[in-house]
Amino acid sequence: METLAMDVELSDELRAMRDAVRKFVTKELEPWAREIDKSGEIPQGCIDVMQKNGYCGMRLPAEYGGGGLSLFQYCIALEEFSRLHRAFTIAANYSSGMTPMAITRHGTPEQKEKFLRGFAAGKLKSGFALTEPEGGSDAAGMRTHAEKRGDKWILNGRKHYISGGHVADVIMVMAVTDPVKRARGGITAFLVEKGMPGFEVTRVDTTIATDAIKLAELTFEDCELPESAVVGEVGAGFKVAMRSLNDGRLSVSCSCVGAAESLLEMATEHVKVRKTFGKLLAERQAIQWMLVESATDIAAGRALAYDVLRRLEAGKNIGSAGSMCKLFCSEMVGRVADRAVQIHGGMGVIRGFPVERFYRDVRHYRVGEGASEIQKIVIARDLLRGVDIKD
Repeated sequence: METLAMDVELSDELRAMRDAVRKFVTKELEPWAREIDKSGEIPQGCIDVMQKNGYCGMRLPAEYGGGGLSLFQYCIALEEFSRLHRAFTIAANYSSGMTPMAITRHGTPEQKEKFLRGFAAGKLKSGFALTEPEGGSDAAGMRTHAEKRGDKWILNGRKHYISGGHVADVIMVMAVTDPVKRARGGITAFLVEKGMPGFEVTRVDTTIATDAIKLAELTFEDCELPESAVVGEVGAGFKVAMRSLNDGRLSVSCSCVGAAESLLEMATEHVKVRKTFGKLLAERQAIQWMLVESATDIAAGRALAYDVLRRLEAGKNIGSAGSMCKLFCSEMVGRVADRAVQIHGGMGVIRGFPVERFYRDVRHYRVGEGASEIQKIVIARDLLRGVDIKD
C-alpha cells in the first residue's frame, strides 16, 4: 500500500531508485532485521551487504568510492530503510551522515583520502559529538574545550548521548577554542579517532528503542590532537555543524515518513482480518478514521519534506523549513505509531511484534537531531526576525 500522494511527488528517476532500494531491502535486509533484534547489535555482515550493493558512502564523491547521490536520493533510500528497521538508517549514516559530509565539504585532501575511502568501503564508522551534560543545541552551554600548545591541540571535556559513539572509528567533536567568541567564531570541529590517548568511551546507554540503538558518553582528558585533526578553519566549527543540520533534519523527516507508512500498512492489514463482536475492525468507523488520519498525516509529511528537498537542491534559501519538516514529521510518526498500537490492541504492546518495536523506535525522533522544542525556537526566530525579544 502507498499513500495517495506518492506517485505524483517523485520523478521517474527517483521512483525507479525507490523501487530498486525497496527490492534490496526486501530481498537482502529482512533477515538482518531479525538478527539485529536478536543480537541487539548492527552486525558487520549487515554493513558488508549494504556496501556490496552500493549503500555505504552513498553521498560521498565517486572519486573516493562513494555513490555521489544527491540529498534527495539519499533521503529516498533512508525512507525505504526505515520501512523495515530504523537500524538500517543508522548504518547508512555511519558512512553518509554529518561527519562524512563535513569532511567531504570542509576536509583537507589528506582527510578525505584517509577517511572517505574507508567510509565508502564499509570499513569505518563515524560519529558526531555535540551534546554535553550542560549543553546540546545551546552553544553557550558547551564546556568541552581545546587549547593550542605548540603544534598540538589539547582536548578536554565530556560529550554524552552520542549515537553510535561506542563503535565509531572517527568522531567529529565540537569544542570551544575561544570562550569569548563561542558560536561566533570560537568553536572548532576536530576529528578524534578511536584509540587516541586521552579519549575514552566511559558509558554506553541502551535507549527506549531497539537494543541496537545505543548512545555513548565520551570523555576527553588531555587528549592530544595534531593540527591535521581540525575540520575546516579554526573557529568555524559551528558553521561546519550548521551546514550539515539541514541534511540531518531532512534525513530524519524522510525516515519518519517511511516508518509511518510501514505502521499504516501493518494497521491496515490487521483491520482486514481482526473481528470484534462479529464484525471486521475495517467496518468500524472509529477505526476507519484512525487510518484516514494516519494516511493524511503521512501524505502531508511527505509533501512537505519533498518540497523542501527540491528547493534546497535548487540552491534556494529554505530558512527554517528544515526545522518545520523535522518538527512535523517526527511528531507525525508518533501519532501514526500511537494509532497503530491502539488498533492492534494487546498485540500492539507485546514485545516481538513489529508494531511495538516501531512504537519505541520512533519516539526518539522527537528528541534526536534537535528536540521538537528546539525546532520551534528556530522557526520562531525565523518568523520574528528583526524583533528584539528578551529571554
